[in-house]
Amino acid sequence: MSRSDLERLSKDELIELVLKLQRPGKTSRTSSKPPSTDRKEQREQSKPGGAKPGHEGHNRVLAGAPDRIVDHRPVCCPDCGLVLPPNLPAEAVSVSETIDLPPVKPVVEQHRRLAVRCPACQARVVAPRPAGAAATPFGPRLHATAVYLKTFQALSYERLQAALSDLFGLTVSQGGLMNMLRRAEARFAVRREAALSVLRRAEVVACDETGVRIEGSNSYHWVFRCEDAVVHHAAPTRAASVVHEIMAGHRPAVWLSDRYSAQQGHADRQQTCLAHLARDVAYAVEAGDDPVAFRLKLWLGSAFALAKGIGSLATSTITAKRRTLERTLDEILAAPTVCDLARDIQNRMRRARDQLLTFASFPGRVEATNNACERDLRPAVIQRKNTNGYRALWSAKGEAAVRTAVATARLTAGASPFGTVLSTIRA
Repeated sequence: MSRSDLERLSKDELIELVLKLQRPGKTSRTSSKPPSTDRKEQREQSKPGGAKPGHEGHNRVLAGAPDRIVDHRPVCCPDCGLVLPPNLPAEAVSVSETIDLPPVKPVVEQHRRLAVRCPACQARVVAPRPAGAAATPFGPRLHATAVYLKTFQALSYERLQAALSDLFGLTVSQGGLMNMLRRAEARFAVRREAALSVLRRAEVVACDETGVRIEGSNSYHWVFRCEDAVVHHAAPTRAASVVHEIMAGHRPAVWLSDRYSAQQGHADRQQTCLAHLARDVAYAVEAGDDPVAFRLKLWLGSAFALAKGIGSLATSTITAKRRTLERTLDEILAAPTVCDLARDIQNRMRRARDQLLTFASFPGRVEATNNACERDLRPAVIQRKNTNGYRALWSAKGEAAVRTAVATARLTAGASPFGTVLSTIRA
């Protein structure tokens, strides 16, 4: 804004502009910004590290089945100097452990095809080619290690190449790594289809998305979540067509998401993520002293309390608490306010009025926030920051299939990521 523009403003407009400029910056507590962008406290004002006063210390649990036990016996008596015979009865006074990793090096197994001469007809007989010999020299565990490090430790191709060389003494070109990942990720298609099948029968579905670079263009990483499946999906668009593609005509009873327009209208009922509203309300409270913002903060606190304890409440109690929340919310939305931030939140909550307390109609089945989807997306966000996206669309789709298989397995069986990756590649 230039000087001439400022001179044309009225006194009230100038006051409003100055008040807006004096507002505090948004943080991870008052917006969707990551904690890494928050301004760090001065050293003299920061909290000390380490255990806090009153914290009870914990020691590492000893291994139940150690690989080797070494007994240390006293050699001589410190009082009289007598050499102690080794067959004296002994008792364990203390136990300590040493844990280390053995050197890891690739195991190279060469397969030689031999030819022999038939003694009967003198024909030259050649042994058949071993299964998979023409495809790749790399075994399933190496494929699984590459997929795990690339997908779940967010290594770029260059860093993955260095890790395999430094840790295992294995030299693989970046082109070889791409081929290895492409072969491995294709094995996850079956598990992805199984997760999609479960999702398309679910009564409650939560959804979220985040931006990502694919082939140098802005694209999106989507996640769809139900009770028994998690589906990751890479797409070039953020439009509702992605939801239509994934759901394939299925219309669940409840859809949990933020207020983005492409997330609306996909189910019979909608639950708006209250965590998004809570961050906006927290900023409105921090930026001013308007009572409407503070009342909204208290109302959201009551809604979160209901959501947290809803599993232990009777149906009549839930109904009474929901009606109280609805009456209180109507009063807050009708209250006048001079704060533009509070007024904006009022308008958004009016538009989503029937989507704020849907969770109370489905006790224990619908969450009040979409935090689970945000947690599912967090590794993809870290991968985006570390590698700046994907070189090819097949890589983005393949990684989404890997995340789908691993996240779904953790829901149903609590399996570790590497264990799921290895079992899928070996299947």
